[in-house]
Amino acid sequence: MSAPSAGVIAPAPAWRRTVGVVSALTAAAAAVGSVQLLTGTFTPPVSDLRPLGLDSWVIPGLWLAASVAAPCAGTATLAWRRSYWMGPAAIGAGALLAVELLVQVPFVGLDPLQGVMGVVAISLVGLGFSSLRRSGTKDRP
Repeated sequence: MSAPSAGVIAPAPAWRRTVGVVSALTAAAAAVGSVQLLTGTFTPPVSDLRPLGLDSWVIPGLWLAASVAAPCAGTATLAWRRSYWMGPAAIGAGALLAVELLVQVPFVGLDPLQGVMGVVAISLVGLGFSSLRRSGTKDRP
């Protein structure tokens, strides 16, 4: 039996594709949310920010981009590249998403979307740990 040629790439495992898709969709949603906050489109009332001393949604929009959109986009990129760093990135992105949700609840109140995104955060963390176990990357530098 001959060895596979160097140019042939094995298909990505289903869990890696799942991390890639979930991360990419979350990054896209967070990017859209960031733009909405930065432009003042479909935002909650500014009075929700008064306890923080803020009078616009610009800083929360930048926070959303930095704490959710960028880490999830990075995780999606690592998933598509089949990097062994995808697992730790997914864990970090899920944890940052959970922090984002916990920070926003006191200011904007509870919303069903937060429950959905909470499931996404838990899923990213779980898939990240699962990928570490399956790919044996927990022993890598």
